[in-house]
Amino acid sequence: MSRKKARVRKKMAEFLMTQQGYEEAVKKLDYLRKVKREEIVQRIAEARSHGDLSENAEYDAARNEQASNERAIEELEFQVKNAKVIEESTDNSAVHFGSVVTVHDMDFDEDVVYTIMGTTEADPMKNIISNESPVGAALMGKKVGEVATVQAPNGEYKLKILKID
Repeated sequence: MSRKKARVRKKMAEFLMTQQGYEEAVKKLDYLRKVKREEIVQRIAEARSHGDLSENAEYDAARNEQASNERAIEELEFQVKNAKVIEESTDNSAVHFGSVVTVHDMDFDEDVVYTIMGTTEADPMKNIISNESPVGAALMGKKVGEVATVQAPNGEYKLKILKID
């Protein structure tokens, strides 16, 4: 990455997180730095002790894991450094960061519950979506009874807001 791109990335980045999400990110970062990094170093040392490194798959795998772990540490450090912890709100008059929203998918005629979080806490498999995702962005600021139009890659669809917790 060029210096200019790195500066732009650093200026523009802000990661919205709940206090819990921030604490989990710090805890994971600590684990990657102190525990996993040391485990990988030990595996590399063990693989080195087996001799010829040119045909040592165990050594190559450990070095690849080391590189992956260092990238994960770098990314988490960046996210934690640029985190903006959002106060949890009890105002349920409109969808906001941290809301649990029950919607009716008008195309599929089914109800779905989403939790709106930041990109770092999103887990689509658990219906925890980013406020920047197409669904999250469409729901933000909407009130019970309103219809949100989601601009998805395969076209648009509508979600009626039934409940906000």
